Amino acid sequence: MAALYPHIIPEIKEWPIYKLSQRRSEFVNSIVERVESHFSHKSTKEIEDMLSKTIFKEIKRCKEDPWKVDPSNEVKYWLGLRKELNAIVTGSEDRAARLQLFRKISNRYAEEIAGSFKEKTFLRARKFLSFIFKRLLNSAAGKNHRRLWGSQYQLYERLLVKGPVEKVRELSKHGTVVMVPTHFSNLDSILIGYAVDTIMGLPAFNYGAGLNLYDLELVAYFINRLGAYKVDRRKKNPIYLDTLKTMSLEGIQSGVNTLFFPGGTRSRSGELEKSLKLGLLGTVVEAQRARLQQGETKKIFVVPLILSYHFVLESKYLIEQHLKITGQEHYLGSKDAAKSYKNIVKFLWDLFSQGSEIYLTLGEPMDVLGNRVDDQGKSYDSKNSEVDINEYFVLDGNINKSKQREEVYTQFLADKIVESYHDNNTVLSSHVIAYTLFEMIQKRYPNENIYVLVNKDPEGEKVVYQDFVKRVEATQKVLVEMNLNMKINITSAMKGDADELISTGISNMGVYHTRKPVRKDEDGGIYSEDLKLLYYYRNRLDHYDLTQKVDKLLKENYQEEE
Repeated sequence: MAALYPHIIPEIKEWPIYKLSQRRSEFVNSIVERVESHFSHKSTKEIEDMLSKTIFKEIKRCKEDPWKVDPSNEVKYWLGLRKELNAIVTGSEDRAARLQLFRKISNRYAEEIAGSFKEKTFLRARKFLSFIFKRLLNSAAGKNHRRLWGSQYQLYERLLVKGPVEKVRELSKHGTVVMVPTHFSNLDSILIGYAVDTIMGLPAFNYGAGLNLYDLELVAYFINRLGAYKVDRRKKNPIYLDTLKTMSLEGIQSGVNTLFFPGGTRSRSGELEKSLKLGLLGTVVEAQRARLQQGETKKIFVVPLILSYHFVLESKYLIEQHLKITGQEHYLGSKDAAKSYKNIVKFLWDLFSQGSEIYLTLGEPMDVLGNRVDDQGKSYDSKNSEVDINEYFVLDGNINKSKQREEVYTQFLADKIVESYHDNNTVLSSHVIAYTLFEMIQKRYPNENIYVLVNKDPEGEKVVYQDFVKRVEATQKVLVEMNLNMKINITSAMKGDADELISTGISNMGVYHTRKPVRKDEDGGIYSEDLKLLYYYRNRLDHYDLTQKVDKLLKENYQEEE
């Protein structure tokens, strides 16, 4: 039975995110002031050029890439600012007027980005999500709508939180927790937010959610009240990006537990992240240094989180995007499934009815320099010697800012997070069968590039079931050995019968998709109905050198049989 943890702070009014929300106006003003200070060293001409480029890009965005969630006056607003800037430029060289316009833009961004948190609406969101998940789970589990009001099954039996949960709970009492998950689906934010609250018993996190999610009004309503701030990835101008980073920095410095996806966007290929965006991650290092400068002893703890799905809501859309971007191939396009209530409900129904699980696996917590920490937050280096992180920020005898040094620390932290992703990746049966089938097909075409391979007739690429079983068994052995060396996480299925693992994997992965990534025909052949989807799920086990290890094991077994 999965564990449910009591809330470490039962009273919501005592949650850091609640207290921050109570002073939202002050928080927004602080962000704007800090952003302005970041650009105050620039010349009047440089500020003018930045304003001009920002306004131009925003007008272009409004006209060429409008979203339903955009304010109704968006185009009018930016056209008005263009007139205002033109008047300033024509009228005088006054620096103050340009800075006032800069502040106006930053304030608009800060108001847009910063979320709100109200106790009543949060409780309503918690109750609603629990109600929907519980009823849908019980109905789907029995595949009978008349069971809609049953209560036999619980969500935490499907949403499985693994890893050092108690340690993270303890660390949250000694400092601020920054959770950095992998990112596969737009549902990640909702599921993590729900798990953090109802399963882990932690106060709501301040976390980033893509503004595109707000196209669905009901989803937007609840995301905003589970502690979300908005991220608009269409906006690439320096004022917006600095406002976003400053919002993250100010939130962390205020002691609010924070969650963001350091990979930036959803993994389009299906792979675990190999490299991370350093912008928001850099605010974690900066916030720790700022705390130390202020004489604050509480530390910031970074906790990797790895999500594992048997099937992903937007997988078809994402893999086509990936192939288009990397291969420049002809692209037919596919609708993003996460923007449809129907698809979201179907995804959850299929997940629950099949008995599938979503794993949320916590990596070992670390400090902002990537050092291991114990339950009390003390840091230890690779030789298990205790370290004082103050020393890492000392410059000329005092704790001071060094941009270059902090950039190095941020990159090192990113590398440690990526390492944790791969070491704590929970491998599911669906991942194994997808990887195995795709590798067997690819071996037939050693000189074929991936963009040609995924467009082949899938039903012409069947493999013999007995050969498939042998390779799955070898893969299981390799994964069990890696798990013993703490280089991957596995479920109990990896140690069980290969036939059962194959059957479970096919059922779990195929239940959601119309065209099945893996199928078994009546004659015992294994094939795929969609090689692009198969490639997407295969990629979850990329970068482990599995093919080489499995080939070696099969060769050794063959020689022994000889």
